[in-house]
Amino acid sequence: MIEIPAKLIRNHSKSSPEWLASLPAALDRYVDEWKLTVSGDLMSGEASLIVPVVRRDGTEAILKLQSVNDESESEALALRTWNHDDVVEVYEDDPETSTLLLERLQPRTLDDLPDAMEATQILAELLTHLMVVPAPTGVRRLSDIAAGMIDDAPRVIPMLADPAEQALTWRLVAQMTELLPEPGDRLLHWDLHYYNVMAAKRQPWLVIDPKPLAGDPAFELMPAVWNRWDDLVATGDVSQAIRDRLDLMLDVTGIDRDRALGWTAGRILQNILWFTEDGDTRIEAELKAVIDALLA
Repeated sequence: MIEIPAKLIRNHSKSSPEWLASLPAALDRYVDEWKLTVSGDLMSGEASLIVPVVRRDGTEAILKLQSVNDESESEALALRTWNHDDVVEVYEDDPETSTLLLERLQPRTLDDLPDAMEATQILAELLTHLMVVPAPTGVRRLSDIAAGMIDDAPRVIPMLADPAEQALTWRLVAQMTELLPEPGDRLLHWDLHYYNVMAAKRQPWLVIDPKPLAGDPAFELMPAVWNRWDDLVATGDVSQAIRDRLDLMLDVTGIDRDRALGWTAGRILQNILWFTEDGDTRIEAELKAVIDALLA
């Protein structure tokens, strides 16, 4: 028996109880198949069990157990497609279960850097490397994700209580719709924020935990813009701090500003639709602040 971390139970007890129940047997299976020794306490991400292990040759690694879904099924493919110098290495994987054996990194992320703009600079530099790589066959397409949002909008937007917020959300739909005929074909991370870049021995920083998509790199900017929110507030001018972050990302990556704003509108729309379907009837204050800073 193993003690599953409370966060994982909290996140999945209702949505995936069978998967949670399968974790002890899955851990035993991969420890045996891949000749591993558990070497530390079990941890968790939002949707995965993280187990420190040692391989038979003495290499420290991380065993990542996660459920199979649209986000996890192409993770190993993406990490092996990008340049090895930019991302965590995959030692082993089982496509049937999305289980991964990964390089063990240092317990420090870009969120731990005291200077938020330095962290944004590093994130942008990594994005310049990732964004030039074409997406391999089989990865989900941004065009399909965006079309799904447009299809969902008429059902979800009326759930917002404020007519002005409904009108604002329809404007986001229109901005993203303009870009839909040219959705792009690069390999996208989708969740490239400060927690998903970790310190390493062989490189200063490596990217982890992609949710792969094929699309326009301009879709990658929103996570960098609104994560580390307390740092934005600490500047005393949230709107200007948001614009400064976006300007830095654009300066480093060379992404076109109009496309950046259009696809950022799409990312904001995605969050509004998610949160509203989960029961929110007003747009979150942080999302409103990003809209006011960049799209007003």
